[in-house]
Amino acid sequence: MTTHTRSPMPTPARPARPARLVALPGVYAPQYDTEMLARALYRERIGDGTSVLDLGTGSGALAVTAARQGARVTALDISWRAVLSTWLNARLSRQSVTVRRGDMTTGVPAGPYDVVVSNPPYVPSPSPLLPRRGPARAWDGGPVGRAVVDRVCDAAPDALRVGGVLLMVHSALCDVDASLERLASRGMEPAVVEREFIPFGPVMRSRETWLRRRNLIGEDETCEELVVIRAERR
Repeated sequence: MTTHTRSPMPTPARPARPARLVALPGVYAPQYDTEMLARALYRERIGDGTSVLDLGTGSGALAVTAARQGARVTALDISWRAVLSTWLNARLSRQSVTVRRGDMTTGVPAGPYDVVVSNPPYVPSPSPLLPRRGPARAWDGGPVGRAVVDRVCDAAPDALRVGGVLLMVHSALCDVDASLERLASRGMEPAVVEREFIPFGPVMRSRETWLRRRNLIGEDETCEELVVIRAERR
């Protein structure tokens, strides 16, 4: 019997990634945003029979995290290398994860799911076109960082059962209010459940001049705010 998602409950911090992790070249390796989502997953009432969809799974760290809690997990990514990385990490962790290749517009596996989790590409990028290959595919989110974030906001409600929950992380640079409003317009009850400031990483540092010209960061900013959004389907 499927366990329906309820309100989050406090849980002690746990590892955010498998002990042995494979991230093939071009696949996003787990970082602090992954750990934030892993903590959010542990706060949900996930157990045997809970169905979880990991949109844009990357290395599969979150898919394996959910599987370790007893969930039935489906992981989706458009990258063949990400699909292979997730399959390998599930095997190495001795967890059962269904891994599929597809995009968030036409390839979302049929649900409904109890939980959808996603760490989409969200870094604003100078190019209006999303990269089709290479490591930047894992973080480039278009000029305002929302090219993939908006797809998640649109796809998740249709994939969730009533009472199901979306957990998504992204940078405050790509407009938290826009995500909350978009999700609310799709019949969701969204809220920010975690915020963290982290120092700029290599990608952000490489774009500081461009980001300042676009007024996306201030002259003295050296940290990026990350948020976890939890949205329940009404």
